[in-house]
Amino acid sequence: MKDIMIMNVKKIAFGAAVVFFTGFATAQTLQDGINSIDSDKFAQAKTNFTDMIAKEPTAENYFYLGNTFLRQGEPDYAKATENFNKGLAADGKSFVNKIGLAAVKLGKGDKSAIAEIQKIVTDSREKDAEVLFRAAEALTLFEKNSSPDLAIQFLTKAIEKAEKKGVPAHYYYTLGDAYRIKRMPGEAMSAYDKALPLAKNKASVYTRMGTLWMAAQLWKNAKESLDKAVAVDATYAPVYKAMAGYDIRYQQNAKATQDLINYTKYADEDPYTQLEISKLYFTNEDYANSKAVLDKIFDKIEDPIKFKLRAYQDFADKNYTGAKQNMDTFISQAEKTRVLPADQGLQGLIAAGLAKDEKDAAKKSALMTESQQKIAIAKAAKDETMKWDLELANIAGGGGASQADVDKGPTNPAIEALKKQVAANNQDSDALFKLATAYQDVKNWSGAILTWQKMSALLPDWAPAYYSQGYSYQQAGNNDAAKIAYEKFISTVKPADQEANKQTLAYAYFAVAYMSKDSDVAKAKDYVAKSLQLDPTYQDAVKLNAEINK
Repeated sequence: MKDIMIMNVKKIAFGAAVVFFTGFATAQTLQDGINSIDSDKFAQAKTNFTDMIAKEPTAENYFYLGNTFLRQGEPDYAKATENFNKGLAADGKSFVNKIGLAAVKLGKGDKSAIAEIQKIVTDSREKDAEVLFRAAEALTLFEKNSSPDLAIQFLTKAIEKAEKKGVPAHYYYTLGDAYRIKRMPGEAMSAYDKALPLAKNKASVYTRMGTLWMAAQLWKNAKESLDKAVAVDATYAPVYKAMAGYDIRYQQNAKATQDLINYTKYADEDPYTQLEISKLYFTNEDYANSKAVLDKIFDKIEDPIKFKLRAYQDFADKNYTGAKQNMDTFISQAEKTRVLPADQGLQGLIAAGLAKDEKDAAKKSALMTESQQKIAIAKAAKDETMKWDLELANIAGGGGASQADVDKGPTNPAIEALKKQVAANNQDSDALFKLATAYQDVKNWSGAILTWQKMSALLPDWAPAYYSQGYSYQQAGNNDAAKIAYEKFISTVKPADQEANKQTLAYAYFAVAYMSKDSDVAKAKDYVAKSLQLDPTYQDAVKLNAEINK
């Protein structure tokens, strides 16, 4: 499952800016706040900037506090706006606070703010490198509502203006982030390389490099960069968040849980940071810890996003009634721009769950219609937060494979030895293959399914893993999930490999046809015909073809 809240790469590790003050103590306090934000210690940063305002209520100090509310895991637009407005009350010409208000609009999805930011920069006559930087930062903060080209333009000028006094490392961070949004990893890495010798905490740079390698799916390079970050500063919280993402990618749930324990240890108790931790536990399918963290901070969070996360947790627990109530609450309280296609997709899955046990035929039909419509919205948006068809199949089949199911299933000494081997090296494809096969041999179908899924995550173009998932799902009695896996196998086999996989393809086509014959006759006829084209002597396909073409 992907991150249910869409993890913004800039939230993994991102530094703030430096404004030069005359008093050393003030500058030191500012730097403390900057370091706190970069280390995901938002409560500490808020305390820093609140103390600064108490001593000196300047426009800049209000901006720093407002910007902290924008930078936290889930932005608090109301608090950010309140502080930016106070900054403008202190100085009506404050360009940074005007940029802050425009950034709030961007975060809410109003792209007209891009033109506003451009005008603010023009009005400033581009004299101040800090204004240029802040404009660029705002234009890269929300990836879906960004303008990386304009950000790069502003940052180039900011760097030129700052060269005499020394370019701050975070200028290069943001330049790298802008190139990252443009899907230009080479230029992004070059910017991060320039930041490395300038950064006081090099763990921040290495973490960015690691997440960039992850985005490029160069996992070995990513791991090396993240390991360097830990070696430089083992207390730097964001690196553990990035490592959790890495381990979740390889479905190494136990390692990801330890990463999140470390992230919790080195970040702070800010409720919004804890909310982010709850989300990550959920993404790691560690539902117990996700719920425990959310329970602890639920009443401290005003943002309706908490109801959305609770709805996901209820859905995972098959509490479809509770999931519906929480999702309805989120949608009724949140601004319309915050309701994503994934949210409607989840509503569709919840409706399917409610339909499964609904006795009234009319209500059941209405729920299934709603389910199809809502999930279609998520699919049309190409949203991959969840595997929509597979989740539907799991609802129909009574649930997908879980680690708890694996642990309850049969095992033997060979399986236990292979589990240790995989735990020691999650990229050992040979060990994964042997473990999946061993699970099949003892008919631990949940174990086989999860292990073949890990193989697919490691080698997404290796078709046999999808076929084996289909077989395992079929043996477990989840035919809808089996169909999806067999079809993925069929679509993944390369033309050059079709002859070598002729018999397996024939069975896959037959299996989908057989499992579709009562629900989609046209598809069944098409697939059984394709099976027979590959192997005209396949007797099961011959019989099915005769049966459905009477």
